[in-house]
Amino acid sequence: MNKRLSAFLLLWWASLSWVLAQGASNLIQVTDLLRIKQIGAVALSPDGKQVAYTVTSIEPDPAQKNEYKYVTQIHLQPSNGSAPARQLTYGSNNATQPTWSPDGKHLAFVRVVEGKPQIHLLSFAGGEPLQLTKFKYGASQPRWSPNGQQLLFTSGLALRELLTDSLLNPNHDVPKWSYEKPGFFQNEHLRANSAKANPDGSLAEIRSYLDQNEKDNKAKVINQLAFQEESTTSSNINFSHVFLIDATPGAVPRDLTPGFVSSSNADFVANGKQIIFEGNSNETENPTRAQESAIYLINLDGTGLKTLLQRKGSSFSSLSVSPSGKWIAFQVSPVSRVSIPTLAVMPLRGSPDPFTQIPYDRNKSNLLFDEKDKALYFTSPSNGGVILNRADLQTRKVTQLTDFNSGVGSFDLKKNQLVFVKTEVANPNELYAATPDARKAQRLTSVNHDWVKDKKLSQPEKHTFTNSKGQTVEYWVMKPTNFVAGQKYPLLLEIHGGPTAMWGPGEGSMWHEYQYFTSRGYGVVYSNPRGSGGYGEAFMQGNVKDWGAGPASDVLTALDKTVAEGWADTSRLVVTGGSYGGYLVSWILGHDKRFKAACAQRGVYDLSTFFGEGNAWRLVPNYFGGFPWEAQHRALIQSESPLTYVQNITTPLIIFHGENDLRTGVIQSEMLYKSLKILNRPVEYVRHPGATHEITRSGNNRQRLDQMLRTYEFFERYLQAK
Repeated sequence: MNKRLSAFLLLWWASLSWVLAQGASNLIQVTDLLRIKQIGAVALSPDGKQVAYTVTSIEPDPAQKNEYKYVTQIHLQPSNGSAPARQLTYGSNNATQPTWSPDGKHLAFVRVVEGKPQIHLLSFAGGEPLQLTKFKYGASQPRWSPNGQQLLFTSGLALRELLTDSLLNPNHDVPKWSYEKPGFFQNEHLRANSAKANPDGSLAEIRSYLDQNEKDNKAKVINQLAFQEESTTSSNINFSHVFLIDATPGAVPRDLTPGFVSSSNADFVANGKQIIFEGNSNETENPTRAQESAIYLINLDGTGLKTLLQRKGSSFSSLSVSPSGKWIAFQVSPVSRVSIPTLAVMPLRGSPDPFTQIPYDRNKSNLLFDEKDKALYFTSPSNGGVILNRADLQTRKVTQLTDFNSGVGSFDLKKNQLVFVKTEVANPNELYAATPDARKAQRLTSVNHDWVKDKKLSQPEKHTFTNSKGQTVEYWVMKPTNFVAGQKYPLLLEIHGGPTAMWGPGEGSMWHEYQYFTSRGYGVVYSNPRGSGGYGEAFMQGNVKDWGAGPASDVLTALDKTVAEGWADTSRLVVTGGSYGGYLVSWILGHDKRFKAACAQRGVYDLSTFFGEGNAWRLVPNYFGGFPWEAQHRALIQSESPLTYVQNITTPLIIFHGENDLRTGVIQSEMLYKSLKILNRPVEYVRHPGATHEITRSGNNRQRLDQMLRTYEFFERYLQAK
C-alpha cells in the first residue's frame, strides 16, 4: 500500500471516528437525567417587573461519595428579559415558596432549619435573609396581609403534641371525636398519666410504662383507619393549623384555628380583617375517616368562626381569593367516587346557594384571578398537554391559551404580565413571559436550553383511534432518534399509572426516559387508554369495574397500529409501566404472549391484598363498588387481579419496587415474584432500599439511574439473544 493511500485511509478513519463520536455525544444519555433542572414556584412582584422563582438542580452530594442531592434555590429576573437571572439564596438548605410583600420590598420564603421549615424574610434593601419564625412545629405556606405587617402560615402538629402544649391547648382538652381505642369511650386515656412508669406496678403504672415505649418508638399502637404514610406506618394523628405572626423577627405566632381539626390554604379577606381557609371543623368525626371538607371565615383575632361553604358528601378545595377580596373561586367534588371536581366562583359577601359553576370537563388546578376580577386563570391536563386556560367570570366561557403539545406548570399574572413554566419536547423545563393571553411568549431562562439545544431528539407523532366504547383514544409514536427508513427496530410500549394519569408531549415526568430509549435505538409508543385523565369525566370513568381487559385493549391497539407502520420488529416488542401501569403490564402478560420481555414497576397485582397493604386502598371500593369480603364484589375484585392469571405468564419479567413504598405496598411485588418463581418462569426482582412510590420522579438519583439502566439491560438480554 503506497504512502498516499495510507495517509488517505488514516484521514478517512479519523474523520469517521469523529463523526461517530459526535453522533453519540448528541444523543440523550442516561446521565443526562442529572442535568435536568426544574423551575418550581413562580411569583411576580406587585408591579409585575420582577419574577422570583425556584430552581431545583441535581448536584453531587459532598457528604456521600457517588451520591447526589436535590438543591432548590430562589432566583430573580426582570420579567421582560432585559437582564439575566441572579440567584438570591445560597447555602446547604433549600429555599422554597417565595412570596412578595405588598410593597415589593421584601420576599418571604421557606427554608428548613434544624429539621423544621421556617419562614425567612429577604429585604431588597440589602443584607442577609432574616429568620422570621422559630416555631417548634415549623411554618410554611406564607401569605402576606394587605398592609404587609403580618403573615399567615400553616404548621403541622401531632395529636400527642397538641394534647400537651400548654399554649395551644391551655385547658388540656381532649378531642370530642372518638379516638377509636377499644375499651375507652370518652378518650380518657388521652389525658396525661402522672403515674410513674413501672412494668411491675399498678395498672396506671403499666400504662405509663407502655406509653413510654410508644414515645421511644419501641411500639406502634394503631387504632386509626389511616395509618399508612408514603414510606412508613404511623400511629399518630396529625393536624395542620393556621397561624398569624407579625412580620418582625422575634414575634410570637398566634393560632387562629385551634382544636383537634385541620385547616390550610388560608388567605386574608375584607381588607385584612378576616381570614378565609379550607378545613374540616367536624369536632365529632375522627379525622382519619373524614373525607369531607369545607370553607370557613374567621376574624383576625380568632373569633367569629363561620362556615361559608359546606355540603354533605362533598369536599371543597383549591380556594383562591380575588385581588379585590370580593370574589372567591374553589372546586367542589363528591367523595368516594371517580369524578372531576366542579369549578365555581361566588361573591364573598353574596349568597353561596347557588354558587356560579364554570363548566369545564377536565381536572383543574392553580386557580388565579386576574387583577380586575374579570377572569380566572387555571391549568388543566388535556389531550396530552397541561394547558393554561382563562375563564370569563361574566360569560363563564373558558378559553384555551396554550397548546396541547406543551405543559404549563407554575404561573403568575400581574400588571398585564404573565409568566409561566413550560415543558415541551424541545426542552424539559424553562420560564417564559407573555401577554395575558399567553401570546408573544419569550423564554426568560436557560436552565436546560444550553445543553439540550445540542442534543438530537425524537419527536412524537400523534395518532387516534376509536375504542370499543366509542371513545377516541390518543397515542403518540416516537421513532428511534437515528431512524433509517427500511430498517427494523425494537418497539417499547409504555403504560402510565394513576389510573387517571395522562401522558403526552406536555407531560414532563417521562421526557428523559422516552428520549433515552429512542437514543438507544428503540421506538416508543404510549397512549391514554380509557380511564385516563385529560379527556373528561366520562372517559375517566371508562375503566370503572374494568381495570384490565378494556384498558389493555386500548394500549395494545396503539401498539398494533404502530406495528402496522412497518418499521417495528414484531419479534422485538417490550413493555413497561409503573403503578397502575405495572398492574396493566402484568394483566397483559397473563393474557398475551407477544412481548419478548417486560418490566413491571411498583405495581398492584392482587386487589384484595392491595386493599389492606396500600395507602391508596380507596381505589378498590371507588372503582369496584365494594370491599373484598362482600360476596357481591369479591368475584369482580378477584377476576380483575392480575395475580389470578399468574400461571399464564411466561414472558421474561423484571419487577421493581421501592422497599418503603406504602402507596401500593411491597407485598404486591413479592406475591407476583414468588408466584412466578415457584412456576419456574424467567423473572428477576429488584428492591430499592429506602425508596418510596416516587422513586422515578423525585427519588434517590442513583436509584433512578439504576432502575432505568436495569430495565434497558434486561430488555437487551432477550432482544440480543440469538
